[in-house]
Formats: sequence, structure tokens, C-alpha cells
Amino acid sequence: MSDKIISSLGVKDWKETRLPDLTGKTYVITGGNSGIGFEAARMLGAKGGRVILACRSLDKAEQARAQLTGNVTGRVDIVRLDLSDTASIREAASELRDMVDGIDGLINNAGIMQTPQLTTKDGFELQFGTNHLGHFLWTHLLIDLVEKAAGRVVAVSSIAHKYGKKTIDFDDLMHEKAYSANTAYFQSKLANLMFAFELDRRLKAAGSNAIAIACHPGYSATNLQSTGPKGILKLIYKPMNALLAQPSHKGALPTVLAAAGTEAKRGAYYGPTSWGDANGPVSDTKVAQHALDELVQARLWEESEKLLGINWEFTAKDRNEGVA
Repeated sequence: MSDKIISSLGVKDWKETRLPDLTGKTYVITGGNSGIGFEAARMLGAKGGRVILACRSLDKAEQARAQLTGNVTGRVDIVRLDLSDTASIREAASELRDMVDGIDGLINNAGIMQTPQLTTKDGFELQFGTNHLGHFLWTHLLIDLVEKAAGRVVAVSSIAHKYGKKTIDFDDLMHEKAYSANTAYFQSKLANLMFAFELDRRLKAAGSNAIAIACHPGYSATNLQSTGPKGILKLIYKPMNALLAQPSHKGALPTVLAAAGTEAKRGAYYGPTSWGDANGPVSDTKVAQHALDELVQARLWEESEKLLGINWEFTAKDRNEGVA
């Protein structure tokens, strides 16, 4: 089955210069201290948006805030968030609720890649638990604040969603039967994409004024390639990054488009469009056909609820009270 374009942006080469004035808007970015997240924070903050960096390391978050201060016109705040620990996620969400009245862009950017076989503090396989389940719970706890602002949830996926198993392996979600660092990563990024599509469909069905949009950064040079992979994978990435990777500020463009671009549409998927979608002009990008399976998307949602012990229901209450 071939890959598919699922939306129509109307712009073939989107740039951050197309951003409107974002004064009064609030954007929460997981992993905003480096790479794609940092560059997205810089672009949004430069247009007047308030950015909140949700990061595992407060020291690194403070360093990022110091770098951003003076280069942005919007306010920069931080909150400690460890997506591999549900207690930390709940604590961070509670802290964030005391900081903001609404969220215009909840940007689920943080992630880990191709790690050895490890588990989160709650016993989930580390990559699936952090990249997908952590963001699933984080979004669940904050979705009403996104709705108050008639905002957007942005899921940062990857071209890696096209590889590995062509569906979610519900018989071995935690990769206990056979572990592959690659397969676990591919599955987690497929889950990110499917979550975005299912979330947007459920928001729309409930009459919510919030939307969900997915994106990917292409092949961009970030800390992912140096902090996750071990052994031969780590050795391979060093020359590959030097030869093939685009800088992180280019990789951040799809995220910024999805979070604040006036052209962005609900349920879309944005990213680079050249060299197998690894780099190039940013616009609508291709989705693997298997990622569009609505039955699998719905089951992934239900299994995620079970694993996290939550019941995520959307109601029609106060749906029309958000601000534009």
C-alpha cells in the first residue's frame, strides 16, 4: 500500500515568516530545552507567544530559558516533567494548571529513540511508555485547558512510523517477547501519529473547539541520535548527521506550523517533502496507509486508557466557551 497525502495546506514551502502576532497566546512544549522543541519555542516566542518548557531536567530548562531570554518577546516559563513517570506527569499538569488559564498549543515534542531494553517507573517499555503513553496521559490531564483557548494539540511523529511492523502489535505492546530498539521506536512514533488522528476525530465528534494536528521534523540533527542509540547505531549516526541531517531550526518548522500557522488544518500531517520526506520544503507530507486504520487507532486509544488506568470521555459541556 502506498503512502498518502491526507490534507491540503495550500502552501508548498511554509516558513516561520508566515506566523501571525502571537501576543497573548500560550504554548506548552515538552522537551523544549533542546533541538526541535527549543527552536519551536524560539520561533513562537519571537512572535510574542508565551512559551512554557516542560522538561525532565530543570537545570537544562533554565539554561534554555536563559538562551531564549533576550531573543524572544514572549514570556518563558518552565515546569519539570518526566514523561517516563506518571506521578511526575500528574504533578507537572497540576503545577501547569496553576500557571495558565488556557493553552493555545500543547506541543507533544519530547521523545527518546532506539534505547536499550528498559522500562519506565511504571513498568512500561521505555520508548512506548515515554513517547506515547506519557503524552497520552499529559494530554488527557490538560485537554480542557486547550479547549478553553480553542487551541491545538500537536503530536510530533516521525517518518519512522512507516517502518517496522505495519500496525500496532497489541499482542506485545511492551516488546517483552522480542525486543528490538528499532521496532520499539517505530511503534512508538506510529502510536504518536495514530493518537493525533484519533484525538482529533473524538474532539470533532464531541463538538469541541480544540483540534489535533500531527507533524514530523524529517531527518534533523538533534540530541535524539546521541542520547538514545547505543553501540553501532550511535556510531552510524555521527557521520550520517554530518552528511544528511538538516539543522534543528528547519526540523522545527512543521511543529510551528501545526501549533500556530494560520493555514494549518485539523487532522493534518505536516513535514518536509523532499528526499523521502527527510528534508526540503514544509507542507502536507505523506502518511503510511497503515497509520490511517481507524479501527487500530480506536483500539490503541482503549488500550492506552487501560494501561494508564484512566477513562477519557468527552462531553458537550462548555464546548463553545473557548476563546478564539
